[in-house]
Amino acid sequence: MDSPMVTGVGTERVADRLTAVLLGADARREHGFWQRIIATEPFRRPAVPLPGPTPDERLALAHARLRTLNNALDSGARLAADPRALAALHEWLAPVDPTLATVAGIHYNLFLGSLLDHDADRSRDLSDFLAMRRIGTFLCTEVAHGNDAAAVETTATYDRARDGFVLHTPHLGAQKFMPNTSRAGGPKSGLVAARLLVEGADHGVFLLLVPLTDSSQALPGVRIRRLPARLGSPVDHCLTSFDQVFVGREALLGGQQGRVGDDGVFRSGTAGRRRRFLASIGRVTTGRICMSASAVGSARATLAIAVRYSGHRYVSGGRALPPLPVMAHRSHHGPLAGAMATVFAMSLLHRRVLDRWEAAVRGPAAERAAAGQLVDIAKGWITWQARSVIVECRERCGAQGLLENNGMTELVTAVEGAITAEGDNLAIHAKAAAEMVISAMPEALDAWGTASGRPDGDLNDLRYLGRLLAQVERIQFARSRARMARAPHGGPLKRWNTGSGPALRGVEAHAYRQAADAYADAVEGLPEGPARERLTELARLFALRWVERNSGDLLVAGHLTADQVEGLTEATEQLVAAVAVHLPELAGSFALPAELLADWPIAGARYAEAYDDLEASWHTGERQVPAGDR
Repeated sequence: MDSPMVTGVGTERVADRLTAVLLGADARREHGFWQRIIATEPFRRPAVPLPGPTPDERLALAHARLRTLNNALDSGARLAADPRALAALHEWLAPVDPTLATVAGIHYNLFLGSLLDHDADRSRDLSDFLAMRRIGTFLCTEVAHGNDAAAVETTATYDRARDGFVLHTPHLGAQKFMPNTSRAGGPKSGLVAARLLVEGADHGVFLLLVPLTDSSQALPGVRIRRLPARLGSPVDHCLTSFDQVFVGREALLGGQQGRVGDDGVFRSGTAGRRRRFLASIGRVTTGRICMSASAVGSARATLAIAVRYSGHRYVSGGRALPPLPVMAHRSHHGPLAGAMATVFAMSLLHRRVLDRWEAAVRGPAAERAAAGQLVDIAKGWITWQARSVIVECRERCGAQGLLENNGMTELVTAVEGAITAEGDNLAIHAKAAAEMVISAMPEALDAWGTASGRPDGDLNDLRYLGRLLAQVERIQFARSRARMARAPHGGPLKRWNTGSGPALRGVEAHAYRQAADAYADAVEGLPEGPARERLTELARLFALRWVERNSGDLLVAGHLTADQVEGLTEATEQLVAAVAVHLPELAGSFALPAELLADWPIAGARYAEAYDDLEASWHTGERQVPAGDR
């Protein structure tokens, strides 16, 4: 393999073109602020003696950075109202400080965003939250209600005499589970999801704005207890409960889904308690886009570190041979090449989803539903892929990758939080699978490449590969429908259990197809030249690996020939070799600030200096004599 470290002017131009592919044509406006701010001193890794800061110190640092960030913004409200800016925040802050990304996402998206989305016809003083005199948090899930948050049992009972609501936690299962409600960071207020009870009638789950703490303690009636340490970022996750806490009527976040009027009567323009709940927590969809963005940014950063380390970590080349960088070994650069193809796919799918959601958010309900479903599917697929990429890269860095100062361990564990946050991946994929399995695939897919006709496509053609990926999706959903049709009587759950396996694989296949389509669109958007060649190699590697995994189904269904299946391994290996040569310039296209990379020792060729000992013999020149020999 050629040296992966050769760069030049031509390489820089290729990286610039690919950066525009990854970040969008308007990358400077959309991402420039975040790239610049993470390169400034407050966001650099603090120069502290090993082993590094404690979890409480890291949490305090995250809140200090949150205030620095807030002071640098033109408007926190403008940020909260812009899904694209919120996604960019997560894309760049998550690799630097996952805890910061978490508390910032909660404050700006779930808290401020929800306040801005509701009661548009009423004014609400947000100055304390915009100036961060109070930090906002979001209390939705409960000990007994996570993915079924529509069933939360915290109550908000309207008190006509006092013209307000009484919040109460009726039992241990109704305690709010995992909100960041401790005193860390300063006084806090929360949006509390509670069951609205008016004159004995249950109107569904709404949000209420509730002060939680002052600068020193929880407010009367609010009980807050820290949960055990969570795997990953040291966010102050807590159990929070309410004992007859009163808030005024203005605390209720209303809108089309309903509100209590001056006459104490509840009125709603939204039929059904579930629809009211979904309207109340609409910001969760943007939150899922942000979770995808965090995963994309973290995977890119980890892969960039692994590629750089692989180029300057030398191992013995064998008898009478000079040392070689570990990147020279196929066992090392092969997994990194596959990870690079996946990371580009994640990035392109994320941007496709963001574009589609932004276009649909104010459109017809059907368009919003379709875009929301794609958001859900992409969130699950991207965060799962990120975990695989990050773990692979950590392994390629050996023991160095296990040390906190090299930046990987917190990203390994932070992605686990993204997999669960804003809806557990498996739960949201199961919901999408149930919806998709009953909808027919387009006629064109059923007509193309039937078992009676021989396929004649070229495995070098991205659009042909895309059609193969579509067939994988069609096969899985058809298999699911067939299994459910054959299921013995036993009710809907039994039928679903019979067909859920292939249905979930169909959702996974749908994500792969969407990513492959995004790849093909991006390739076609580039002019002929090296950048297009690099992106084509990545796109083909990504698609062929998925085709190879599903080659048995495709062969049986008549969409691949035996010769094509036989050639898949060789074609994939050739692409691995082609991509591996260009791994450094591909990692350069991630446009990570030099200051950020400098803060991770193994990203630099002189990484060993992070472990230097100025008092050791190699500096003093004195032989260290054991105490017993003196």
